[in-house]
Formats: sequence, structure tokens, C-alpha cells
Amino acid sequence: MDIKTIMGCLAVFGSAFCFYIATVIIKWSSMAGLEIESSLFTFARFSVGFATVILVMGIGGQKIKIVKKRLLIGRALGNCLAVYCFFKGVELTSVAQANILNMTYPLFIAIFSWIFFKRQRDPVAILIVLTAFAGVWLILAPSRMAFDYNSLWALGSGISAAVAIMYLNLSRQVHDTNTTLFFMFGVGTVIIFCLFYDQMRIPLVEELSYLFWCSAIAIAGQYLLTIGFKYVTAIEGGIISSTRILLAAMLGPFIAMDSSLSLSGWIGAFLIFAANVYLATRKAKG
Repeated sequence: MDIKTIMGCLAVFGSAFCFYIATVIIKWSSMAGLEIESSLFTFARFSVGFATVILVMGIGGQKIKIVKKRLLIGRALGNCLAVYCFFKGVELTSVAQANILNMTYPLFIAIFSWIFFKRQRDPVAILIVLTAFAGVWLILAPSRMAFDYNSLWALGSGISAAVAIMYLNLSRQVHDTNTTLFFMFGVGTVIIFCLFYDQMRIPLVEELSYLFWCSAIAIAGQYLLTIGFKYVTAIEGGIISSTRILLAAMLGPFIAMDSSLSLSGWIGAFLIFAANVYLATRKAKG
């Protein structure tokens, strides 16, 4: 393994860690007694991201190059919904559960591909997905078998993230990274502001650090992911990205004060992780 591949692997793993830590900061703000709305966290992430992309493009002298606007808008809408649902899931459930359920998006990509793309229909992959959904059930309804409807926010983030990723794959064939991020952050900022106008407010001084670091760390994760995938294969990147499932399960009780996963929860997390790894491997071979 050469040095570029090693650095690429570290960058992708760093992105998974950044995405996880960004959600931990949301939980820390709640533990500090602050009541910061999920909409405000989402707005901060998109607006700070938008400002960052503009700064990067300004320094590099780059311009927006639009080829297929519908792909950029589709990616932006899907990502906007995914981020809000994800942050809402963290707020109402736990950091571990929200991250694990968010990482179900490869499963939904397989399902959507089966429905919309006949040439990509893979019976074995669907069988693996169905097995993985047994893991989702173990996460949603552990031994007490009591369903928590708040978990649907995190699961919804996985579904909408799948749509966003499918649009991203199509968009990246004709658009550069900064054009894609410009639309993603810009459209997201406008949508969240319009939808949650009544919740938009000037943050308190003690809230600013949580909003800033949650946004900055998530944006750093976005750039690390983009850089990492330049030097690693799809299979390597997919497997490493899925380690966020294990990070959430292992670190939750220590840094987010989550309850430790039950045995059924660990089995569910492993089934989802294993399915993601399998799907990444099968796609790369195909």
C-alpha cells in the first residue's frame, strides 16, 4: 500500500470521525442545558458551509460551471432533508442510534436501484438488504420490543441520504466538487431558512461555539471525504465510511453519555455494517 492510499484511507476515516463528532456536539449542547433547535444547527451547517465554499472558490479563482441543474438541485434537496432528519434524530434519540440508522443509506440505494434501474437489479444484494433490515429492527425495537417513533427521524435521514447520494453520483459525472458543494450548501441554507423562519434567531453567546464547531467539523468531514475518495477505491472508501457505525456503538457511552448498546443492538449494528461492506464489495467487483 503506497503513501497516497494510506493518506486516502486516513482521510476517509477522518471524515467518518468528523461526522460522528459533529453529532456529539449537538448532544453536548443539550447536556449543557442549552435548547438549540435542530433547524438552527442545520441552518448553521449549511450557511457556514456556503461561506466556506465561496471563500475556497474565491481564493482559487474558480467559477460555477452548471451543466445539469436538475442534478445539482436534486442532490441539494436530498442532502438538506437528510441533514435535518439526522440532527433531529440525534436530538430526540441518541447519538449512537442516529448515526447507525443514518448509515442505512447504502441499503436504500440498493432498493432504489432495484426499483428504478433494471440493469442494476441484483437478487443477492436484495437478500442481503433484507437481512440487514433485521438489524434495523433490532436497533429500533430492542429487547423490550417497544417502538420509539422518534427513531423514524434517523431512519428518514438514511432514506433521504440515499436519494442525495444517487443524485451526487450522477452530478459528479458532469460537475466539479465546488460547484456541487456550492449548490448543496446554498440551496440548503435557503430552504432551511424558509421552512423554519419562525425558529431562526440570533444565537446566545454560549450557543455560538456549539453551532460553529458542529458546522466546522462536519464541513471538514465533507472535504476529507472528497479528498480521500481521490486516492482510495470505491470498496475501500465504502468500508471505511461504514466504520461510523462501529464508532457510534463503541464511543457513545464514553463521549456522548449514551446508554450502552444491548446485545440485540450490537447484533443490529453489526448486521448493518456487514451489509454495507458486502454491498460496497459487490458493487466494486461489478
